[in-house]
Amino acid sequence: MKNSLVAVLILLSFGFNLSAQKAEVFTTSDGAIRGYDVVAYFTQGRAVKGDTRFRYQWKQADWLFSSRQNLDSFRASPERYAPQYGGYCAFGMADGHKAPTDPEAFSVLNDKLYFNYNKNVQVLWKKKTAEYIQTADKNWPTIKNKE
Repeated sequence: MKNSLVAVLILLSFGFNLSAQKAEVFTTSDGAIRGYDVVAYFTQGRAVKGDTRFRYQWKQADWLFSSRQNLDSFRASPERYAPQYGGYCAFGMADGHKAPTDPEAFSVLNDKLYFNYNKNVQVLWKKKTAEYIQTADKNWPTIKNKE
């Protein structure tokens, strides 16, 4: 697949670590989605760092929020705000693997949150978004609990 080769070359050029996470949700020591507030992507349309005072555990991950209101919104309806593919790179998922993401490389489409590895990968993602979503949706159930 031509896109696979392009993705690998891009990821390698940015020092991508080819080891993947087994967890269903992309997490770092800062929490799910590197500690960013997933509700803010919907309400403010931008990446907002979460605050450890507003923490919630869901799907074995710590989710941080920038306000009590955002925490309460997520707690009431986590599936509405949680990113697609557990916050792993949507382009990578379309290619059949998990990849970490950059909280600044995001899209909200049809009321769903998607992340990409970085802004360069996001450019590729935007070229055939609908096609990539369809493929990633098919891949996710079998990949979500694998490394």
